[in-house]
Amino acid sequence: MSVRIQVLFYSMYGHIYRMSEAIAEGAREVEGAEVSLYQVAELVPEEALEKIGAKAARSAFGHVPIATPSQLAEADAIIFGTPTRFGNMCAQMRNFLDQTGPLWLSGALVGKVGSVFTSTATQHGGQETTITSFHSTLLHHGMVIVGVPYSETRLLNMAEITGGSPYGAGTLAGGDGKRVPSENELAIARFQGRHVTKIAKKLAGR
Repeated sequence: MSVRIQVLFYSMYGHIYRMSEAIAEGAREVEGAEVSLYQVAELVPEEALEKIGAKAARSAFGHVPIATPSQLAEADAIIFGTPTRFGNMCAQMRNFLDQTGPLWLSGALVGKVGSVFTSTATQHGGQETTITSFHSTLLHHGMVIVGVPYSETRLLNMAEITGGSPYGAGTLAGGDGKRVPSENELAIARFQGRHVTKIAKKLAGR
C-alpha cells in the first residue's frame, strides 16, 4: 500500500516552486511513495503581478493544480512551502490554512506528518521564524512535525552562503530575487522529502 505525500506550496517568482520539485524528488525515492504537487491560490491581482514581474515567472508552474483544503485529509504527510513575508508565512498560505477549520473540527489531520520549507531574500530574513511560526498551525491540527536533522550534513556547510536549518530546507533569493536555489539547498530539500516520507511510511505502518 502506498504512502501519500502532498507537497503544497506558494511561489511568486519560482524559488519555492523549484524547492518543491526537489522535495518531491526526494520523496519519490522512497519505495511506495505516491507524491502529489499542489499550489495554493493567488490573491494578488494580475495587473499587480505583471507590474512586479511575477506574472511571467509564475507561468513556469501554471500547470500545477490549485489545492483545496479538504484534500489534505487524503495525505499521510503534507510538506508545506512558503516564502517569507517579514518573518512569517505569506498571505496566500495563511489564507489557505485559515480555510482548514472544518478539518480541525473533525480532527482529520491528527497524526499526519507535517513539515515546512521556505525562501527568504536575505540570510537573516526569517528562515527560522517563518517555519517555527508555521508549526503552531500544524500543532493545532495535531500533526506530527518533522524537520531536517543534522544527519543531513549539508546543514553544516560553511564554505558558502546557504539556506536550510534543522527546522526545514530553505533558499536565499537575494534582494533582487535573481539568485536561484543552490545545489546545497536543493540537496537539503531532497533530503527533507525523503526523511518526511520515510517517517510517514513508518507511522502509517506501510
